[in-house]
Amino acid sequence: MKPKLFDAHLHIIDPAYPLIQNEGYLPEPYTVNDYLLDMKAYHVAGGAVVSGSFQGYDQSYLTDALASLGPGFSGVTQLPPETPSEEILRLHKAGVRAVRFNIKRGGRKMLEQMEDTALHVYDTAGWHAELYIDAVDLPELLPVLRRLPAVSIDHLGLTEEGLPDLLRFVEQGGRVKASGFGRGNLDVKKALISLYDADPEALMFGSDLPSTRAPRPFQHEDVQLIIEALGNEGSSKVLYDNAASWYKKKS
Repeated sequence: MKPKLFDAHLHIIDPAYPLIQNEGYLPEPYTVNDYLLDMKAYHVAGGAVVSGSFQGYDQSYLTDALASLGPGFSGVTQLPPETPSEEILRLHKAGVRAVRFNIKRGGRKMLEQMEDTALHVYDTAGWHAELYIDAVDLPELLPVLRRLPAVSIDHLGLTEEGLPDLLRFVEQGGRVKASGFGRGNLDVKKALISLYDADPEALMFGSDLPSTRAPRPFQHEDVQLIIEALGNEGSSKVLYDNAASWYKKKS
């Protein structure tokens, strides 16, 4: 029987839509069909399509991908701070459920706009905020994050050094994506167990496909590692239940 997944972190890169070089990088195409082929070993019952730095504020690729993938999938977009409520509600109707702040790739200037934008989208449409950041930088952010109603952090926070602060974030109600295992510098199994013990609702699996710029891309062994680390009950929560519940709350 195929494992049931909610893939809370995937990227679609369609060259028919605008792409922007980031630090001189442009990704290879990765379409909806490419994704479905790569995940054919699983019962993918839903997921979250996440906008990357190379997609800027383009929404057309995202709404098209969501229409192709179907109603089980949500969008995670990037927005300019002046985005009006009408545009947020239009995107909500198309399936977008979160705003992302790519602080690692986008620069620290995003921090100045993050709180106002995150509160605006939450008040307008109930969206949560997602951060791509090294968890070692969390101490300076925690006062802001405590004022936000719903936040998740990508890729297990990336570093072993940041894990204690990531655990504090989880203990205060934050969510963490169990994604990008080949991106970080940490003991993944240890991090999974520690974060699950801190809050069994916090971890959400993400394939991170197509793993752009990752030193080691997603492998099917990553799913097996979650099962081995957390057992049947824990892995079911991380692979499906937690993310399905988290994104459903924003619907």
